[in-house]
Amino acid sequence: MLFMLALTFAVAAPLSAKDRLGVYQGWAAFRDPDTPRCYAISEPDETIRPPTRAAYVSIGFWPKRRVTHQLYVRLSRDRAANSGVTLTAGGRRFRLKADSNAAWAADRRMDLAIIAAIRSATSLSIETIGRDGKSIVDGYALRGAPSAIDAAALGCAVR
Repeated sequence: MLFMLALTFAVAAPLSAKDRLGVYQGWAAFRDPDTPRCYAISEPDETIRPPTRAAYVSIGFWPKRRVTHQLYVRLSRDRAANSGVTLTAGGRRFRLKADSNAAWAADRRMDLAIIAAIRSATSLSIETIGRDGKSIVDGYALRGAPSAIDAAALGCAVR
């Protein structure tokens, strides 16, 4: 079962991952030493309406750029150009920056606030309106997220 979950995450990973750092319930952590970068990643447990692409949430670490805890969201469907993207976790709501199929935090402060919310919450949702005018809601369970984030951080710790 864990092997199939890890294989699913390896296929869903945004770039080819070289090293699996661990699988933590619905989350996994990877290191790509060629880039170098590390990330924790999960796919949605729930998606409203059929997706047109594999959605995911990832938390990235880029040691050469000195970037840590960077949120990236790939939406399950293209959003309407005039629709905002909202991430909700632990009772907190964050308005993300977005293009047609992805979203990210507005700045470092928001990245860190989202990570804090993820650490204390049980679920996370990403909501927007699709190009077809219908809701996009991708829901994620957060069990294992703190461990995967920590594994990714340790995997790319600047030495």
